[in-house]
Amino acid sequence: MNRTLVAWIGATDLASMGKDVGGQVKSQVEKAIKRAIRESDDGGPIKTLLQNEVFDSIHLLCTYPKTLQPKFEKWLGVKVEFYRPTKLEGPTDYASIYTTVDEFLKSLYATKTQHPTELCIHLSPGTPAMAAVWVLVGKSKYKATFFQSFRGESSVTEIPFDLDLHIREVITDADVAYEHLRAMSPGELDGFSDMIGSSKAMREAVGRAHRAAIRDVSVLLLGESGTGKSKIAKATHDASPRKDAPFKSINCAAIPDQLLESELFGHVKGAFTGADKEKKGLFEVADGGTIFLDEIGECNPALQAKLLSVLQPLIEKGPCVRQFRRVGGSKNFTVDVRIIAATNQNLIERVELNEFRLDLYYRLAAITIKLPPLRNRGKDVLDLAKHFLKQVNDDFAKQDSAYEPKKLSADAGSFIRSHDWPGNARQLYNAVLQAVVMTARSSLTRLDISAAVEEAPRSANKSSLDLELGNGFDLGAHLDGIRKHYLERGMEESGGQKKKAAELLGFENWQTMDKQLKKFNIN
Repeated sequence: MNRTLVAWIGATDLASMGKDVGGQVKSQVEKAIKRAIRESDDGGPIKTLLQNEVFDSIHLLCTYPKTLQPKFEKWLGVKVEFYRPTKLEGPTDYASIYTTVDEFLKSLYATKTQHPTELCIHLSPGTPAMAAVWVLVGKSKYKATFFQSFRGESSVTEIPFDLDLHIREVITDADVAYEHLRAMSPGELDGFSDMIGSSKAMREAVGRAHRAAIRDVSVLLLGESGTGKSKIAKATHDASPRKDAPFKSINCAAIPDQLLESELFGHVKGAFTGADKEKKGLFEVADGGTIFLDEIGECNPALQAKLLSVLQPLIEKGPCVRQFRRVGGSKNFTVDVRIIAATNQNLIERVELNEFRLDLYYRLAAITIKLPPLRNRGKDVLDLAKHFLKQVNDDFAKQDSAYEPKKLSADAGSFIRSHDWPGNARQLYNAVLQAVVMTARSSLTRLDISAAVEEAPRSANKSSLDLELGNGFDLGAHLDGIRKHYLERGMEESGGQKKKAAELLGFENWQTMDKQLKKFNIN
């Protein structure tokens, strides 16, 4: 057995030693604890416990002068190992106390000679903050027996709750709620009724958006162009408590740099050439609601710095309360605005290239939601095509009473399902629209849709089965690329679980898949 006692050395412990020993030691103690020793300073909690319990090793955390340590050990009459914190900012600083305690216990468990069989924590010495941290670590990361001592008596202290059990219950409840959302079709969720599709990838994205909607947190939407980021942003607003307040959007890539700041924050009269009157920006107009910053990755460094400052919340007033000034103005405006941003760029790569601020990224990305490209949404593609076709039919019928609604033929549907749609929903809509306009038949055929697709840029319309042969075409490399794509997709959809990914991809066992992952250097 290695019954190990750990504790802080408190002022009461040292005062008791000073009273018992007297003389120069008493003066040193009074200087260290910054008070006079009193008649009531008897025993001290650590010595009281050691008079009633036996421990194989004793480790004491000490912030008092090192010269007092050997005197304290002699006074206790037992062998003691002292630990001196290097990062403790103060006796009531929970963060530094926790860091100190965690580092100390890690070092204690690091070697076989020190590894406690029974960890015993003495709660009485030290400050209340120190005792609170002991309880936290002793009921979660390090299982411990707790002791207290008072007026010559000591006892085991029962802490009547289990942090591990409580945390598991919280996590389980959250998982159950999230899984329930993932099982529902997006159109069944409040605020998301206009979302088309029920693929796993789409349920996952919409489930996250629905969970994020109810909290005042910033959301960053990631995905290729045309994946519906603006639609998800509006649905997230509509599903939030802010749904009756304004929703304002701005495309950061579509407005010149010199005007974008004014669009966001407004300007005063005379702030720049052409500013002939004062103007409110989106932050004022959207007060109480939501601002959608589309293509946030296109913001220049100067505006990134301004956004970083404005997006610093006034926590004491609320997580979405912001303060800013109009361009050219000196008056501070305070508003309550939630931010949803979107980008089709890899912002992490842009951060590494010093093209996007890391601190701004973390301000925007409290919650990240990755929207799947159309090629990863299975049957959703055909559902979307039918939805777009109905929209086009309805629009043309309003314009022309003699218009004959179009239908999708089976071969057109098959082509739509098999095509990659690199332009995603936007490209699909344009293809349906063009096919309707250009055909004289009542039913859209494969040729009608494929002809519309052929009008797209060549670099973006070749499916994996339609590549031109010759001119350097390498079948092996092409098939390897397809295999790598599905391996990565399997790992992503399985949450990184090889066994589950192997089942999704049809491998006999996860070991076979593991070999493929290593072959293609996939984490």
